[in-house]
Amino acid sequence: MQELDEAIRRATGARPLGYEPRAGGYSTADRYAVGLADGRSVFVKSSATENLAGWIRREHEVYAALDGTFMPALLGFDDDGERATLVLEDLSGADWTVRWDDARIGAVREAVAGLGECAAPPGTPRGRDAFSDFWDRWRVVEADPGPFLSLGLRDGAWLERALPVLLEAVSDDVGAGDRVCHMDLRSDNMCFRDGRAILVDWNWTCLADPRLDLAGWAPSLHCEGGPPPWEILEGAGALAALVGGVWAAIAGLPPQPTAPNVRALQRRQLAVALDWIDRELF
Repeated sequence: MQELDEAIRRATGARPLGYEPRAGGYSTADRYAVGLADGRSVFVKSSATENLAGWIRREHEVYAALDGTFMPALLGFDDDGERATLVLEDLSGADWTVRWDDARIGAVREAVAGLGECAAPPGTPRGRDAFSDFWDRWRVVEADPGPFLSLGLRDGAWLERALPVLLEAVSDDVGAGDRVCHMDLRSDNMCFRDGRAILVDWNWTCLADPRLDLAGWAPSLHCEGGPPPWEILEGAGALAALVGGVWAAIAGLPPQPTAPNVRALQRRQLAVALDWIDRELF
């Protein structure tokens, strides 16, 4: 821990006294609630792994540029060229319970709307450029339908009938926009305090239509007991097709060794997205 101790001391000006591991995200970055010698408790995300350190550096750029009630406070940052260490306010006292009602859904909507009014952090890419493969996922299914059909959610006749409609629906301008979007809205990336939604994990931030943020979140919301996507976004068949394609191309692939349960989660979200597609496009 000595290397991390020194990084935290440089970032905060105080010596760390104790670490409590914090779960979250799919990466293996170090995550701790850390007690400091000056009496503060902070949250620390740190890594010396090249790609993870790069994500943390990007998060710091976003935190340094954005300001809103939907963001944790940035308290410090250290980068020695190998290890990047981000220090944020400790949100351990916020409510992380997965529980959806109108007030909470409204709080997330307000956070997305507030984010969309912000000036973009430096270097923020357009979503269509940063995640270009998302727009091509139904073409992946078209080229190799086996993994999708193996899920048993729709049969070959449905796919043959649906593919032309889906490929036309997912045009280049679907989800396009110039507003700042989080792009990774899900329940483990948000908590609630004083009636407000606070969002974490900002390394996917991009420019798009804020409705894309809501569309990406809507299937998981319904899986967790919230309303169906068509009650979150009306008349959003093209966005439904885009989101459905993201999961359709990968949910039937073999399990990932580092995340063995993620395929089941993807399948559940895909099932919701397919019902949304059927309702809006057929």
